[in-house]
Amino acid sequence: MFVFVVGLLYFYAVGSGRIVRGHDAKGTRFVCSAIPKNVDPSCSFPPNPMQSTSAQEDELKGTVMQLRETVLQQRETIVNQQGTIKELTSKLSRCETSALDSPNDGKYPGQGLWRQDYGKNTMGDLPRDPAETIDHLGKTMQSLKDRLGNLEQQIRTNGSAAAPSGEMRDLLKGRLSELEKQLLGKVAELEEEKSQLYNETTAHRQRTENTLNQLLERITELERGNSKFKSPEEFKLSLPLRTNYLYGRIKKSLPEMYAFTICMWLKSSASPGIGTPFSYGVPGQANEIVLIEWGTNPMELLVNDKVAQLPLSVGDGHWHHVCITWTTRDGYWEAYQDGEKLGSGENLAPWHPIKPGGAIILGQEQDIVGGRFDATQAFVGELSQFNVWDRVLRPADIEGLANCSSYMPGNVVPWVDSNVEVFGGATKWALEMCEDRVYDS
Repeated sequence: MFVFVVGLLYFYAVGSGRIVRGHDAKGTRFVCSAIPKNVDPSCSFPPNPMQSTSAQEDELKGTVMQLRETVLQQRETIVNQQGTIKELTSKLSRCETSALDSPNDGKYPGQGLWRQDYGKNTMGDLPRDPAETIDHLGKTMQSLKDRLGNLEQQIRTNGSAAAPSGEMRDLLKGRLSELEKQLLGKVAELEEEKSQLYNETTAHRQRTENTLNQLLERITELERGNSKFKSPEEFKLSLPLRTNYLYGRIKKSLPEMYAFTICMWLKSSASPGIGTPFSYGVPGQANEIVLIEWGTNPMELLVNDKVAQLPLSVGDGHWHHVCITWTTRDGYWEAYQDGEKLGSGENLAPWHPIKPGGAIILGQEQDIVGGRFDATQAFVGELSQFNVWDRVLRPADIEGLANCSSYMPGNVVPWVDSNVEVFGGATKWALEMCEDRVYDS
């Protein structure tokens, strides 16, 4: 740049016909200055300042202006962030104050530890319900984390504000961590209280059920005049409601069997479907043997959770005699109604022996051995003379049981009063089966 200016001045001086030379002394240098025409070179005049209007200087000026605007914008952003940080710090302080000031000896209504100081301002009063409390605290934590994330994003965008905001960010993270620990402690406490409340409710329900059973048994005894049934098998089990707590239980279990015959008298007018007259469950297989008519489906026989549909229809409100037979050989089965064989089939759990040691439930379908009943699958009606044999009865024997020409108790499970327990309001009533059936007809 300097060489260019010197050359320009030199050509200008040549054009005007005047060149001012410096001394030739050693150590000196020549300096060329442009002077106007018709001016005496010996006269002193102020030097002509060099002016530069290059593109580089314009660019530098523009850069300076941009930096100045950026600084102003960042200063405004820092002010906004400081205001937000103050607001968050104030809310966190209020949360900490509420957590530290809450009493530890309050009792939750009913049982367990719980804080009664619901009136303190912890960014909104905590609800009284434990589930709502957890949800409320969770939403508060998420809101604070979102706002902290927004602050971090703005800090990364504006690098110049990183130093002062980093300290506040660390402070906020520390306080959020403390608040999160308090929240987790509250959740654990509420879960423990929930578990204790559930246990107490279950125990209370069991006590109530036992008391109800005792009262019903006492009432039944008074109605009978403290006398037994006419004969041990002349009684019926009554299950008048579709619930998950009315049922009977056979005290005896089944041995390992490779064939069976199960017969019973049924009377039901429930709709849709009569439900589950009986079910037999063993450990590892709740559906070892089940007779069920659920919803609009036909009556089904389940063996080892395998299904066969039976052509039986007993939901007309009258007494019907039902027998089913099965053998492990080829899984062959037969279905009888009122002494008449209505259907048969095979390949129902073939070569599967019936497992021993399970529970026989009258009126309910088991999801676990002896329990977890479903009200929609419950039997509604009356049931009598439930007998089980470990062989396939002859058709003539089944017909004799159905028309009351003979009575043959089951060799595995006989229908006797002392072998049947009732629960949840189910009752046992005197019944002379054949006489009642004729009257019902």
